[in-house]
Amino acid sequence: MIVNCVAYQDGRKLADIHAEEISDYLEHPGTFVWVALKDPSNDELEAMRTEFDLHPLAVEDASHGHQRPKIDEYGDSLVAVLHIVEPHGDEMEVAELSIFAGPNYVLSVRKGTEHGFVAVRERTEREPELLRHGSGFVLYALMDNVVDRYFPVVDALEVELEDLEARIFSGATAQRNIEELYQLKHKLMVVRHAVEPLIEVSYRLYGGRVPQVCMGTQDYFRDIHDHLLRVSQALDGLRDMVGTAMSVNLALITLAENEVTKRLASYAALIAVPTLVAGIEGMNFRHMPELDWAFGYPASLLLMVVADWLLYRNFKRVGWL
Repeated sequence: MIVNCVAYQDGRKLADIHAEEISDYLEHPGTFVWVALKDPSNDELEAMRTEFDLHPLAVEDASHGHQRPKIDEYGDSLVAVLHIVEPHGDEMEVAELSIFAGPNYVLSVRKGTEHGFVAVRERTEREPELLRHGSGFVLYALMDNVVDRYFPVVDALEVELEDLEARIFSGATAQRNIEELYQLKHKLMVVRHAVEPLIEVSYRLYGGRVPQVCMGTQDYFRDIHDHLLRVSQALDGLRDMVGTAMSVNLALITLAENEVTKRLASYAALIAVPTLVAGIEGMNFRHMPELDWAFGYPASLLLMVVADWLLYRNFKRVGWL
């Protein structure tokens, strides 16, 4: 459906218009039209394609969705596809925003999210001196808003990792820790897949041959590029920390297993010594002098107790028990 359809001239809002009036306003010099769609039907997209003379391939991509983040040029216009990443319980939901920007129009198509861009429209309308740049500044404002949404997501992932690290050393179940660390790693990959493709393509909006739509706003797109690099660096740091946390968790599992092995070995030694003494005393050969000794039995028991006591004290000293 159409969320907004507004005409602007010289950086100021002219009026909210109907879709049927778009063609009339596009003919006015210094005027551009900004249309926002949410989960549009194929008929609505086809109507916009006709109004703005959009490239059929770009419209097809927006219609089907599930596109990789990218920026494509079609003549004097361009199409930007961005992923909106939103935490939802234990999962990361990925929505999609397609932005068509031409000399006198901006068409934003969002799919899979209720979080709109009212704040972006209000921000641009409060800055008429920047809005005079036309569709290029609106493209920047929309992209900047999406990129800024990545920062609180990364912050939330950092907090989640800190909680997991605390649980690793608190004696929590090792298997559960590994499962949650893998879930966190998956979330990081979701955000990374949204950010990394944009780093390279965003450079094209301010460096080298800049698209006509972006002329005069290169500094703003450079700021977006810097923000993407910051997010990417934070994700790299989190990924390394998750890998370290997994290694630490596995090391703690190995240490715990070693402790169990040492305890079992200690108890086995405590049982083995009396078994050895009893085995020797129980052979009953004719010429075993202690068989006829009146104190042979209590002496054997005393030997077992003393030997086990010495072993137990030594195991306690070295920390095996």
